Parts: sequence; structure tokens; C-alpha cells
Amino acid sequence: MDGPQRIAFIGLGIMGAPMAANLLKAGYQVAVYNRSPGAAERLAALGARPATGVADAVRGADVVITVLPDTPDVEAVFEEILAAGAPGLLHADMSTIDPGASRAMAARAAEDGLRALDAPVSGGEQGAIEGALSIMVGGEAADVAYARPVLEAMGSTVVHVGPSGSGQTVKAANQLLVAGIIELVAEAIVLVEASGVDPEPAVRVLAGGLAGNRILDRKAAGMLARDFTPGFRVDLHHKDLGIVLAAARAAGVTIPLGALAAQLMGALRAQGHGGSDHTALLGQVDRLSGRGRGTS
Repeated sequence: MDGPQRIAFIGLGIMGAPMAANLLKAGYQVAVYNRSPGAAERLAALGARPATGVADAVRGADVVITVLPDTPDVEAVFEEILAAGAPGLLHADMSTIDPGASRAMAARAAEDGLRALDAPVSGGEQGAIEGALSIMVGGEAADVAYARPVLEAMGSTVVHVGPSGSGQTVKAANQLLVAGIIELVAEAIVLVEASGVDPEPAVRVLAGGLAGNRILDRKAAGMLARDFTPGFRVDLHHKDLGIVLAAARAAGVTIPLGALAAQLMGALRAQGHGGSDHTALLGQVDRLSGRGRGTS
């Protein structure tokens, strides 16, 4: 195998664990670390080396990948990567965080002789399991080329979108679209049901026309069943929409529908549904419409 072979993977949640598994299936040597050990032990059965901490995972690695919940989590781990990483180590942060923080970490990495990419992903848990994620990458072109084989083991679409921070900016736009589309799909389902139309054939025909989208393809069945088992939690999408609003403010643009989607997601979280899948916006539309089904 040409290029990087030894990977340190930090963060083994809903997304990170299957991403690390796909690296193992592709033949990479993977050291894994997670604050709770269960996921690391499961990956050990596939050939991963459970590390005792960040420094242990990073030592000897060619590439370190982080998939963590929020900006402060990445920044804290980044300091440990700087301390333990050898010159030339490439850090690919695949979390969803503030674009400004990504730019700052890339500058710090360069000062210390390390390399950094922001490479957030889209595709949800199923995309992570299938190795079919869309990966939007910010950073130097040469570093993207070096990391590309590793990224392509986890994603079917890997696009270099610009300098450091650009990947996170595109991910913010992605999360804006996803929240808005989920809300509109939820409203369409409730409208169809309340009008006495069978929603299953309605969804099929909607998915085949101009209104077709990945939410209908991947999420509609669960939404119709009111099954909001988390694939991507409301808590995380709420955090991401905060990043969206901050990015829009920094760019000086107005996103009125995005701001409304952020309010609706925030309200859903405040109602105690932060641990539900983000499609639980449907339950909120049910309640607002007096339909009495709500969020499970």
C-alpha cells in the first residue's frame, strides 16, 4: 500500500466507529482511542489496536483522524496531538466544528511542523457504515492528495473545496440544507396524512419527482413509523446550526429560513428530545398541528 499506512483514530461514536472499521477493512493499521472503552474493544476484534490515550494512539502514526462532538473537544485533543505527533504527521479532523477554529489549528500545526486538514463528512450513520460518505476537505492540495486514499476508504465522494476552514464552511451549508429539508419533509408528511391520503405511496411519488431528496430516500420510512432512534442526534444538529448562524453572521449574509430551522431544532432540544434523531422534527410538527402523535 502506497502512502500513509498507520492511522490513529480518535472518537468512536455513531459515525467514528464504522469509519474506523472501514479503514481496517481497507488494510490500514489503525490505533483507536475513545473515552469510553467499549467501542475500541469491538474494533479490536476487527484488528484495531486499542490505545491507552491520545498520545499512545498518535505515536508512530502517519495520519491521525478525529471525529469528536464539538469545537472544544477537538481543540483539547489537538493540543495532545501537537505534543505527541512527529514532524510531518497529518491531522485530518472529520468532526463538524467552527471554521475559524479549523483555520487556527491548521496554522498552529504548520508552526510545529505538522499538517492539518478539515474534512467533515455527510451521509449519516448508514453512509459511514457503507463507506459512502461525502467528505468536504479544506487544506493544502498536497496534503489532500496524501490523505486521499485514507479518505476514500471512508467516503465515495471526496472533494477538495479550498484552503483550511473551507471544509467546515461547506459542512455548515450542508447542515443548513439538511435541517431545512427534514422540516419540509415533516410538514409534507403531516399535510398528506391529515388530508386522508396514504403517506407511503405519496412519499414514493414525491421521491421520484423534482421534490426527490436523500431525506425522503433514507429517512422517510423511519419518519412514517415515528421511529426516531438516533442516527444523528438533535443535540448535534442544534450545535451545528449554531455554527451555521455564526458563519452567516461572519459572512454578512441573511439566512431567514435557516434561522427558523435553528429555532425549531433548538425548541425540540429544549422539549427534552436532544437524544432523538433529528427527524424528530416530525413529532414537533405533529404536536404543533394538534395531531397528538409527537416524538417518541
